[in-house]
Formats: sequence, C-alpha cells, structure tokens
Amino acid sequence: MLKIIIPTTMMIPMIWLSTMKWLWFNTITSSFFIASMSLTLFLLPFEVMTMTNKYLGLDQISSPLLILTCWLLPLMILASQNHLKKNSTSHQKMYLSMLSTLQMALILAFSSTELTLFYVAFETTLIPTLIIITRWGNQTERLNAGMYFLFYTLAGSLPLLVALLFLSTTIGSLSLEFLMFYPKMFMMTTTNKILWFGCLMAFMVKMPLYGAHLWLPKAHVEAPVAGSMILAAILLKLGGYGIIRVTLMFTSLIELSYPFIILALWGVLMTSLICIRQTDLKSLIAYSSISHMGLVVAAALIQTPWSFTGATILMISHGLISSALFCLANTNYERTHSRTMLLARGLQTTLPLMASWWLLSNLFNMALPPTPNLWGELIIMVSLFNWSPWTILITGLGTLLTAAYTLYMFLMTQRGHLPKHLKYALPTFTREHCLMTMHLTPMMLLMFKPELISGNFS
Repeated sequence: MLKIIIPTTMMIPMIWLSTMKWLWFNTITSSFFIASMSLTLFLLPFEVMTMTNKYLGLDQISSPLLILTCWLLPLMILASQNHLKKNSTSHQKMYLSMLSTLQMALILAFSSTELTLFYVAFETTLIPTLIIITRWGNQTERLNAGMYFLFYTLAGSLPLLVALLFLSTTIGSLSLEFLMFYPKMFMMTTTNKILWFGCLMAFMVKMPLYGAHLWLPKAHVEAPVAGSMILAAILLKLGGYGIIRVTLMFTSLIELSYPFIILALWGVLMTSLICIRQTDLKSLIAYSSISHMGLVVAAALIQTPWSFTGATILMISHGLISSALFCLANTNYERTHSRTMLLARGLQTTLPLMASWWLLSNLFNMALPPTPNLWGELIIMVSLFNWSPWTILITGLGTLLTAAYTLYMFLMTQRGHLPKHLKYALPTFTREHCLMTMHLTPMMLLMFKPELISGNFS
C-alpha cells in the first residue's frame, strides 16, 4: 500500500518544483509508474483482507477499483494536455495538483477498513472535483453544475454521517471487519432499518440512483475532459463500492431494498430512452452511465454472490469504457468546438483511425461477446432472473435500448455526409491514439481473464 500512497503524495511537490518544459513529462511518467506498481495488487490472496494496519486494508472487491483509479491518472493527464495548453503555468500546476489530490482521496476511500476514515476520504473527493468542474469547465453553466453536484452529494451524505456517529456511540467501533460479524447488525429492528437507509442514501445519490440523478448529466457536460473521466470511471464506482460494503453489514434487511431495486431497474429503461433522443454527445454518454449503474445498484441490493460478482465486473469494465467514450467526445469537441452530434457527422472520412476507436468503444459499450461488459451484464441479469423472473422483461428491453442508442451515437458522429466546415479539421495526434490504446488494451486483456475483476464472491 505504501508504495502507492507515498509516490502519489509526493507527486504534488514534484508538480510545483518542475519547470514548464518538464511538467507534463514528469507527471505522466510518475503517474504511469504508480499505475504499473498498482498492478501487483491483483496478486492478493483469495477471501482474505490484506491489512496494512488497523485502518487500511485491501481485498478482492477494493483492489480492482484501486488499480482502476491508479490507471486513470496518467490517462487523465494525457487527455487534458491540449485543453490546458493556453493556461498559465500556475493554472496548469494547480490542475495537475487537483488530479493528484483526488487520486489520493480515492486511494484512501477504497483501502480504508475504518468507516470514519472512509467517510472523510469519500467527502474529500468532493473538493478537487468541484474545483475542476467550476474552474476548468468549458461552458458558462459550469457554476450551476458545480452547485448541483455539491448540494446533491452533501445532502445525500449527511444521513451517512449521522448513522456512523450513532454506530460509533452505541457499538464503540466502526471497523468493517468487526461490524460484518456483529450480531446486533443482523436484527430486524427499527433502529437498524433507519441506519441501513442512512448508510445507503449517500451511495445511492453518488451512483446515482434514478430519481437522485439530476446532478450527473449537468456535472458531466460542464466538466473538462479529465473531470468527466474521473466522474464516470471512479466516482460513480465509489457509490457502488459503498453499497456492496453496507449491504454486507446489514444482510438481514433485504426486504427494505425492494423499492430501490424497482427504481434502479426502472431507471435503466428511462435513461436508455432519454439517450435515444439526445442531441448532445457528452449528455448521451452521461445518461448511458446512469443506465449501466442502475444494473449495478439492483445487483448490489439483492445480495447474492453472483450479483456482487456481476456488479464488480460491470463497474470496472464500464469505468474504462465510459472514460474512453468521454475521451473520444473530447477529440470531436476539440475539432468542431461543439458537442452537438448533428454538426459533426461523417468524421470517418477525415479521421478513419479515430473511427475505428469509436467502433471498438461502442462495441464494448453495447456488451458484445466476449467483452467483460457482457460478462458483468449477463451475470447480473441471471442473478436478477433468479430473484424474480419478471426482471427479465426490463433487463432484456434495457439491453435492446443500449444497443440502439450506442449504434445511434456511432452513426451520428461517424457516418453520413461530411459538412464543409470539417473538411480541414486537425488530424489525429499520437497522444490521442496512445490514450485510446491505454483504455482499450486492459479491456482486451480482461477478456482472457475476467476473474481478476470478479471480486471472488462465489
């Protein structure tokens, strides 16, 4: 753990001490070394939480998410390089410092085994994300989007704080290892029901559950490319991770989950239908994230080993693919200066290699065999069908709509007659191809060994 935490912390002084000439090279190289070192966490022993100390530890659920967090930092820095080239040196350094701080908070959130530390790290992620959205967003609406993001997250996490303070007072410990085997946590008392709801509220807003999702499209659309990447790839997964941890603590309260499971599955349909009528490219990708996360919420709440496995696989694979789609949307935006899909048709003729990246990413997004997305969705659908056969109607229709809006996105951006204003668009850069390779290569490799990210619940 220390071999990841210490270098990530030391990135901040390194950023401020680097000259402008070496700033980007130093940060990309350092973050890539940290990402490479984090890959050793795949070798953790099964069914054992590897404890660094009494506050930090890793197991099969948190280690893939921590590796994904480390892997995305160099990608975010690569993606932001063009966006920041006109900013002053101090602004560029501040931006990179915010990304490093955010990574630090996320590493602590995923590796903490003590709920107080987890809550502090969970809330700390809010500050750098808010600064990135409100300071470096592209549009005038960014302050509004930042306020939505701030107040939704704060309002959702207040019940979690109250629940944790109550647990700490009554039990005397907030250690995950202790709470998972504490007998009073399994009782169907009114207090436990309120605690369960309070703990889950913060994570359902973070996911977000359909109904508490209005902050997400705004935040995604207004954020710069790195903000969108980290929001879609990691911050939503923080909600899924929290739900899995809390449901493992309150295993007897599954009946309380039924309304939320129905709401999550209804959200899969609704957000997929919203995607089909979107004109804004980033908004479409944002709503597709809500649709995929609806499946994860439903799977985490039915609390079977298979559903937890499916949720973990889908979180990791969606993290990489949604991040790749936001990078592709950004390459379009840098050439057309608009997110409207109608203004950027036929880009396949001028940027053929980028069109192949679009095709690959879209095939992954619509869960084509044998992608890890398919494994995740299939396992979730099977476990939901075992829970209630009626869910196959919603999940089946959701899969059909996912294919429809993904193909719609590809056809609207790549096919058709090229507008005159795009005939002299900038060619693609090696940096952009490197970025897409680093997104899709892990996905290709995970096809051959999906059990690395399965969480080993079964």
